[in-house]
Amino acid sequence: MSFAAPIWLGALALIPLAIAASAAARRRARRYAVRFPAASTLQLAAAAAGPSWRRHLPAVLALAAIAALALALARPHVRYSAAIDQASLMLVTDHSGSMAATDVHPTRLAAAERAANTFIDQLPAKVLLGAVAFSDAPDGVQAPEANHAAARAIIDTQSANGATATGDALELALRLLRGADRKHPPSAIVLLSDGAANAGLDVTTVAREAARDKIPIETVALGTPSGTLSNPNPFGPSIAVPPDPQLMQQIAQLSGGRTFNAQSSDELSSIYKQLARRLGTVTRKREITVVFALGGLVLLALAAAGSTRWSGRLP
Repeated sequence: MSFAAPIWLGALALIPLAIAASAAARRRARRYAVRFPAASTLQLAAAAAGPSWRRHLPAVLALAAIAALALALARPHVRYSAAIDQASLMLVTDHSGSMAATDVHPTRLAAAERAANTFIDQLPAKVLLGAVAFSDAPDGVQAPEANHAAARAIIDTQSANGATATGDALELALRLLRGADRKHPPSAIVLLSDGAANAGLDVTTVAREAARDKIPIETVALGTPSGTLSNPNPFGPSIAVPPDPQLMQQIAQLSGGRTFNAQSSDELSSIYKQLARRLGTVTRKREITVVFALGGLVLLALAAAGSTRWSGRLP
């Protein structure tokens, strides 16, 4: 919760002052009653012998009313998440040969496809979604559109083979997002890859270009350091295919995005769910002054009614 006029929160100091004044008044009243007993004093004592909560309830309600009205004067706001009315996202997925590694069950590529579908399932319907699948070059392309099934079809038809032309895929995704005049709605790219970019354009150049266009690249490095592929030579050792999280981190930092590391299919799914929530929603503020104002007035009315009912005077 935040406040548009926090200076009014100083009125909350009236509450401890009122409690202290009430306690002092009660001490003086008790001393006077002991020193100068009279019939009226005895009547008050008899009235006070009722349930103690009734004597204190009006004062408690009045103090709660002061607190509520002070908060109302401070104009409180609460934050909430709302679906983005207009945004464009691109899923850029690596399906190079190393994505056939089985260190992420059942394979890196199968885990990536499942996680991407989870991401698509959680996006608001109004978000425009596109996809680029790549290995030696981008070979599966869908421009952002409201029909998310088109991007899903690109994700679901990949096979692991070839090199890793990350720069080319990111450059294509940028062109599709920004349009001819570089005027575009809020946009972002989600890049998943497991290896170093070893073909095509320099990825750092493309990442800086994305930063200039205000299109962050959220990167996910998939795989474990122990990932291997079978050697085509049956007598040769397995081929090591560790991920390259350093490159993925560099891409994210240069473009203004965030980076994630996933070493299991569960981690990957969790990351994609988090990305869907963050990229598909926006944080907004709502003023709730009227709630505290009405609450304060109701509490004041209850305090007055209770005091009149049980003590014959206002608190």
